[in-house]
Amino acid sequence: MNIKVFNIRLSKEFCQADQDKMNSFLDSVDVKLTSTNFVTTGTIDFWSAVVFYSPKTSKTESPKAKLSEEGLTQEESTIFNALRHWRNDLAEKLDWSAYRICHNSHLVAIAKANPQTLEALENISVFGKARTEKYGDDILSLLNAL
Repeated sequence: MNIKVFNIRLSKEFCQADQDKMNSFLDSVDVKLTSTNFVTTGTIDFWSAVVFYSPKTSKTESPKAKLSEEGLTQEESTIFNALRHWRNDLAEKLDWSAYRICHNSHLVAIAKANPQTLEALENISVFGKARTEKYGDDILSLLNAL
């Protein structure tokens, strides 16, 4: 197993580039385990992420294949865009990076599943219980409004 460390700087000038770099790497490997920690040094704050991974071994798609915006239907795309807008607005309000709320792949999974209950939202494997408790009511309200 291999290890790679990423630092996601929170300043607006670096944050998106750091996220893109990490996401590109994550797409190219099989992730086994991750660990994150918020680091504050007095001069710069950042998230440190340790990724334990193995090189991709199979060219065939696994059941948990990468969720991508490219495969969405028109209806799913509408849901995805509404969810992304909600997430970005919330991140701006909290002065957070959008990925701290949820990744695009999470939004794609929600758009595809179109859950109607908190239980259904929680059962989306990439979303889970903690995010459902924090954001579930907002997401279901948004889905019901569409």
